[in-house]
Amino acid sequence: MAVMVTFLNLIVMFSVVSTGKSLHVNYYEKTCHDLEYIVLKTVKDATTKDKTVPAALLRMHFHDCFVRGCDASVLLNSKGNNKAEKDGPPNISLHAFYVIDNAKKAIEAKCPGVVSCADILALAARDAVYLSGGPKWDVPKGRKDGRTSKAIETRQLPAPTFNISQLQQSFSQRALSAKDLVALSGGHTLGFSHCSSFRNRLQNFNATHDVDPLLNPSFATKLKSICQVKNQAKNAGATMDPSSTAFDNTYFKLILQQNALFTSDQALLDSPKTKHFVSKFATSQEAFFDAFAKSMIKMSSINGGQEVRKDCRKIN
Repeated sequence: MAVMVTFLNLIVMFSVVSTGKSLHVNYYEKTCHDLEYIVLKTVKDATTKDKTVPAALLRMHFHDCFVRGCDASVLLNSKGNNKAEKDGPPNISLHAFYVIDNAKKAIEAKCPGVVSCADILALAARDAVYLSGGPKWDVPKGRKDGRTSKAIETRQLPAPTFNISQLQQSFSQRALSAKDLVALSGGHTLGFSHCSSFRNRLQNFNATHDVDPLLNPSFATKLKSICQVKNQAKNAGATMDPSSTAFDNTYFKLILQQNALFTSDQALLDSPKTKHFVSKFATSQEAFFDAFAKSMIKMSSINGGQEVRKDCRKIN
């Protein structure tokens, strides 16, 4: 039954999502010429004060796009009886919403009522990658902001416990290929994860093994010491890779060494096609950067919004 409900949700979701044919790189050239400069400055200022901001913005954009398309529905606050996406279980740890608020405020002062919150988030995610040493790409613009945000729909997000077939299904439902799956997973080169996202690999893994046998034993021991069953610190966890504030190809090298955090990371070796791209990106950072930029443009072109919000946290 749960599978059917999720499938029906996807049908409903994609009936309101377009593939962004109306998007254009120069969409705001005449109506808000300083847009890209304002967003970049806002992200840069926030990153200077808090090194976790880039990872937060990249994750926020991904979580937005995978539910109802890139329509900034992840930014909406819960209201009355409606629990919004940001309060759904996978999104509780999202943060740095204030960065988008700050950019929106500065943009509204220059060009009121013109730029969508969805476009600001897409630009902020690009700038987050670029400021972390990653690639820069031209972001097609013209997205509209959605008017609906439901916490229950965050169940459509790919989970860190997913196997390769679940991952491939999740991405293919959004017209994203195996190459897109591997490239976008490379976003895990930035950031931090709480123990709850990878504890499944450390205890009671399956009927035969207590610890995931695909986890490097010394890495498993280290993670167990961080994620103790008893007396665990409230925000205990681990960085996604040792260079967690630098956008690089370390993540793919870690997968090949069985030192990646999530089941979904290690699962990328379980299909010949995705394994090929893991090896390719581990060998060539240039190939990864090129694929990542193209996949981000593809993913962020899924849009189903209806308006340009005055306030990113509430509908007009």
